[in-house]
Amino acid sequence: MKGKLKILLAVGAFSVIMAGCTNSGSPNGMEGMDHSKMNMSDSQQNANQNKDQSGEIKLAQATPVVDGKEFTITAQPSNLKVSNDLTLPVWTFNNSVPGPEIRVKVGDTVKIKLKNELEEPVSIHWHGYPVPNNMDGIPGVTQDAVPAGKEFTYEFKATVPGTYWYHSHQDSVNQLDKGLYGALIVENPNESYDRDYTLVLDEWMSSGEMDMSNMEDMEGMDHSQMNLGDMSNMTEMAGHDMSMYDLYTMNGKTGDSIDKLIVKEGDKVRVRLINAGYITHTLHLHGHEFKVIASDGQPVNSPALISDQGIAIAPGERYDLEFTANNPGLWLLEEHEKDGRVKNMRTVIEYEGATGQTDASNAGDELPTFDLTKYGQQAKANFSLDQKFDQDVKLNLNTEMKDGEMVYTINGKIFPDTDSIKVDKGDKVKVTFVNLSKTDDHPMHLHGHFFQVLSKNGKPLEGTPMIKDTLNVKPGEEYVVAFEADNPGGWMFHCHDLHHASAGMVTDVMYEGYKSNYTPDPTVGNKPE
Repeated sequence: MKGKLKILLAVGAFSVIMAGCTNSGSPNGMEGMDHSKMNMSDSQQNANQNKDQSGEIKLAQATPVVDGKEFTITAQPSNLKVSNDLTLPVWTFNNSVPGPEIRVKVGDTVKIKLKNELEEPVSIHWHGYPVPNNMDGIPGVTQDAVPAGKEFTYEFKATVPGTYWYHSHQDSVNQLDKGLYGALIVENPNESYDRDYTLVLDEWMSSGEMDMSNMEDMEGMDHSQMNLGDMSNMTEMAGHDMSMYDLYTMNGKTGDSIDKLIVKEGDKVRVRLINAGYITHTLHLHGHEFKVIASDGQPVNSPALISDQGIAIAPGERYDLEFTANNPGLWLLEEHEKDGRVKNMRTVIEYEGATGQTDASNAGDELPTFDLTKYGQQAKANFSLDQKFDQDVKLNLNTEMKDGEMVYTINGKIFPDTDSIKVDKGDKVKVTFVNLSKTDDHPMHLHGHFFQVLSKNGKPLEGTPMIKDTLNVKPGEEYVVAFEADNPGGWMFHCHDLHHASAGMVTDVMYEGYKSNYTPDPTVGNKPE
């Protein structure tokens, strides 16, 4: 199975390697750019191409909340009005970005039919959810991507409550950029809130004026004459530049166009934060004490009230906040950073009947960053540092130059040459992440499983048992995590900055003896990353 998975994924991984950061095969460096997000005049021109049958320009609708027990999702082109003066051509699920917010309850059997009205094949991956392997939505691995005009039905049982999301995993570095994602909420019957809001964070390119000078300079250089220090510095410089994403959105809207969160005094309010983009966003809730009650859908034990802390949400991560609406007025929930782009990632918590502005932005101020490793209280957990493990794996994550191309490596290798983590069902697996990159974060995501974080930089965690499916490993950091091999199959384990994944930072967890009934169709064009 390992060899089969490697071969199947190889074509996809390297066919989109240029879609990440290098673009070395394109004379002008534009090949890997997402052309759905160009400058205003270009985007309006492209938007004119997405028309309905009557010839009218088709506009995406507001995201609906739907019962996902049995539901149809259609992938289709449209145009997203992110503000009053900017409309972007996008790909959508059911003509909305984000796609429908799917809500089910624990115990429900979920049946989602995906229909494809795009010209390109698509799939759906249920990010963070432990679905059966054949429902994981990985083209060429668990299923064929769904071609134009075809459909596929996903079915799984909702067993674990929390905040999750779904997105295409076909050429995902580009298809997420175009808007193919949505929220999956599995409700706990023992919880109730007066208001329950979901905010999906993303970033877009509204202008095609990406500065490619660094890349062009690198293409023209004689790399053989450069020393390793020069190469390392240039690699990090090029790889870390995400400035082309100049437009930040919440739920597909930006700045003053973002919908307000309406509350009334006394309400118990839950805010679910999902990062569907490729940049970490740090949000600050003004005017209220709050609790962080869940991370990646998993509950925090005995969360304490905090205030004026920035919640840093890395690509693929989710954080759930809870507060009591006890301070009437209009209060910001905004991103904090000195970068001017953040001014567009903010919404207003508005109390019913409130008039006038009672709050002002302080987005440029530095706040203490919320630290989940020291939050909540310790409790009995599945794993500890001093127990015996069946597997002990070390993953060194790095940014390197290989053959004149910038790549992202695991233990010095790029996919599909990375070493699989081979397990037997029931194995207890310890994994150590070490980020050797100088400037690049690596939010590492494991499909099909949750893992427990045991230590950070050599120190055991002090707070709640920290259960996650996506963990952001910053430069120089080392984390030890552990998981139980309790979901047989072949599972991807990769960086969820998908530019990094498409350029090599992918490995897999392979169960010994697992046999899939799936045989890939070589004509579909499966691109799993």
